[in-house]
Amino acid sequence: MNRPLLLIVGVLSLFVNISAAFEKSAPEAQGLSSEKVLAWIENLERENNAIHGFVLLRHNKLLAEGWWSPYTPDRPHMLYSLSKSFTSTAVGLAADEGLLSIDERVADIFPDKLPANPSENLKAMRIRDLLTMSTGNQNDTLPAIRQRTTEDWVSVFLAQPVEHTPGTFFRYNTGATYMLSAIVQKKSGKNLIEFLSPRLFAPLGIQNPQWEFSPQQIATGGYGLKVTTRDIAAFGQLYLQHGCWQGKQLLSSNWIAQATSKQVPNGDNPESDWNQGYGFQFWRCRNNAYRGDGAFGQYVIVIPEHDVVIAINSGLGDMQKPLNAIWRDLLPNLQPAPLAENPVAQAKLTEKLNALSLPTVAGRQFNLTQSLEKKYAFDANEKGLQSLQLTETTEGYLLKIVNDHGAQTIRCGYGKWLNGSLNFEKGGVRALHQTEGLQPIAASGAWTGDKEFKAQIYFRETPYRLDVALTFKPAGLTVGLAYNQSFGPKSWTLESK
Repeated sequence: MNRPLLLIVGVLSLFVNISAAFEKSAPEAQGLSSEKVLAWIENLERENNAIHGFVLLRHNKLLAEGWWSPYTPDRPHMLYSLSKSFTSTAVGLAADEGLLSIDERVADIFPDKLPANPSENLKAMRIRDLLTMSTGNQNDTLPAIRQRTTEDWVSVFLAQPVEHTPGTFFRYNTGATYMLSAIVQKKSGKNLIEFLSPRLFAPLGIQNPQWEFSPQQIATGGYGLKVTTRDIAAFGQLYLQHGCWQGKQLLSSNWIAQATSKQVPNGDNPESDWNQGYGFQFWRCRNNAYRGDGAFGQYVIVIPEHDVVIAINSGLGDMQKPLNAIWRDLLPNLQPAPLAENPVAQAKLTEKLNALSLPTVAGRQFNLTQSLEKKYAFDANEKGLQSLQLTETTEGYLLKIVNDHGAQTIRCGYGKWLNGSLNFEKGGVRALHQTEGLQPIAASGAWTGDKEFKAQIYFRETPYRLDVALTFKPAGLTVGLAYNQSFGPKSWTLESK
């Protein structure tokens, strides 16, 4: 076979692999106007300006998908608590295979890790209670686990007070999901990646899933999974199809019915999608829908009555807004029968999807008044920044820094995103706000004043954007650092020596 033909075959194989589950369709053929899809996308941009990518399916057809540059379809994205729904699926698969029963007591599974004189509530806790976030713990156990991160995480979880009778009190509890991961690993002899690969990931075409692990080499379960937006959509489609995938029953329909139904109450606000009930690591939604979700806007939303799946990745603060947009812009416009073709509207939608981009930094390209020869040094600081120098290039700027990880150069495009990699955060125990380690990035920058330069750095596999503001002064340089989202502090100010 000659080289050009090999190249064509390779490209076609890649396309088939990532798209086999979803045949493309004009929205009108599936009962939804392209104009309404376009309006939904434009409203998402206007109301959030932090959506990274989405996939919209109906009747197992791909109606629309798009990624806002610098995010791309091939990059995995940090899922945070959307990982929980995948962990729950592993429990369901293990139950289907007879490896466990969800009515088993946790104390019976880990008798060697129990505290001395375990309480009656602890001894009564079942796998079912872990699944429904009704373990009886008054507080989420994850903070205690992460404060004692070098200790055995199962033992730390079991040592926490269980103030309520299990099954009677809902408390969102990421430590409970870690316990589910530990149980699957103990029962099967395989960690979540190993266990799910032949049973879920491979059948759905999910390639190279990444998960974080505890010091005991157990997948964190409640967070830490990275897959692509398309992978999330395939996962949602599997649930919509009651566990059936391309003619094969991967997961029992009985499990899916239990996992996605209201198992426990979790509030009484009818306007909140966080108060509609909780299943097995899935949230019930308004409009008889259900979802898995993760911090800063990672979603898989399933609307069974309308045969719809929506996957979204983002970096936003108000997680209710994208759900409101679905109920407002899409749900009322889903029709039971195909609509008349509308080539003009379809072309406008396609044009929009091909031009999606997060805004770059607005300002001037060159600064004629500020000398850029100087390298600025910094005293020891929380971010580990030792020195910084800004230079201009024909395509933008170079931020040359030295930090605890050595010398690094950040390419910032003017009016465009330039890709690179960066290790910015200080080393040590990994935080939930994970930008530690060498990360794929994209950056842009501009002069916003005679003495002011701003850059934005997106960590392309995460929800995070780092804003860098440089203010040049006669006596030195002020550096402002701010994350768009964080579980802890968001901003810092550093002064050069």
